[in-house]
Amino acid sequence: MLFIGDDWAEDHHDIEIVDGQGRRLARRRLPEGLDGVSRLHALIASVMPAEWKDLAPADAAARVKIGIETDRGPWVVSLVAAGYEVFAINPMSTARYRQRHGTSGAKSDPGDAHVLAEIVRLDRAHHRPVAADSTASEAMKLIARSHQTMIWDRTRHVLRLRSALREYFPAALDAFDDLDAVDALALLEMAPDPETAARLSKARIGAALRQANRRNVEARAAEIRAVLQAPALRQPAPVQKAFAAVTASEVRVIVALNTEIDALGEVVAEHFGRHPDAKIYASQPGLGVVLGARILAEFGDDRDRYTSAKARKNYAGTSPITRASGIKKTVLARHARNDRLGDAVHQWAFGALRGSPGARAYYGALRARNIGHHAALRQLANRLVGVLHGCLKTRTVYNEDRAWAHHENTAAA
Repeated sequence: MLFIGDDWAEDHHDIEIVDGQGRRLARRRLPEGLDGVSRLHALIASVMPAEWKDLAPADAAARVKIGIETDRGPWVVSLVAAGYEVFAINPMSTARYRQRHGTSGAKSDPGDAHVLAEIVRLDRAHHRPVAADSTASEAMKLIARSHQTMIWDRTRHVLRLRSALREYFPAALDAFDDLDAVDALALLEMAPDPETAARLSKARIGAALRQANRRNVEARAAEIRAVLQAPALRQPAPVQKAFAAVTASEVRVIVALNTEIDALGEVVAEHFGRHPDAKIYASQPGLGVVLGARILAEFGDDRDRYTSAKARKNYAGTSPITRASGIKKTVLARHARNDRLGDAVHQWAFGALRGSPGARAYYGALRARNIGHHAALRQLANRLVGVLHGCLKTRTVYNEDRAWAHHENTAAA
């Protein structure tokens, strides 16, 4: 076999090729892009063992193992398409492995390429190759991640808006429950300062509520108007005017994000609906279209990626980690994980409490043992991921009785 370390940067790649005994066969710096990939193929061909020339191209390419600290981008896609086995090495693993070669702390790009080559030569069994996900799954991951990022961006802007209002217009926080709601944004855009808000008529407030499809418009409008007109402390006029400008700016950003989130959400639903695994994911309790698309995209659809339910749970970050030394043993939550997937499965577990009697009973049993809310949700998510793995493995949809039969039998015993 040939083992290649690829230390990538934005505009170049440092490459080192070693053989099975660790002898360096080649070292180059190649440019990013088509020219660099072509030169890499030529470099591999130039050091290829003579006996490989009788192999089919696909068989020869399969004997090339590449270590690189990313699993994304056209460079990686082209390496996988060429038939090479590519391992996405976590940069933390590379840093720890580097210490085996020297404790001085020295670091260089060619040195990292050598470390990556050694990792795939000696320890590739402990690392996961880049998954052979379908293009449909990759496209869904791109859309779902962008949609989730926009929601996180909106949350940050809402928190900034809340912070500004607390400084000069706290009545707005009492008047509006959700600052990213249509009616709250419309009224803050019309009246971003306390004086203007106090002059809003009941009719204008009611119009904003109707536009947001609120119920009990008359009563709610009167309540909001009373809160906005109540006497309160004020900032000096110049300071209040500056805060009002900040509020108006944040409101416009949140309105734009709401529009784009809704539009991108429709694209997510469209991609999810076309995927062959959508029916299995949608059958799971607590999973809707958007959340199901996120989890499908993060897990991917490579049938051979997860050898067991435990491997899928480890990747989701729901399974705990154990630290044991002598007579001391501690069980901790797994924090080194895919944060996007971890956030999605946490929401999934929370939603399953309403959609699955078995999940509700399992959560209740955990809480009865004085396990905290988030820890119980984490254990429930761990169970749900295992159920999903079984459904995907057998190509069957979720069945409530089958999913929780083991726990019901254990409780009865």
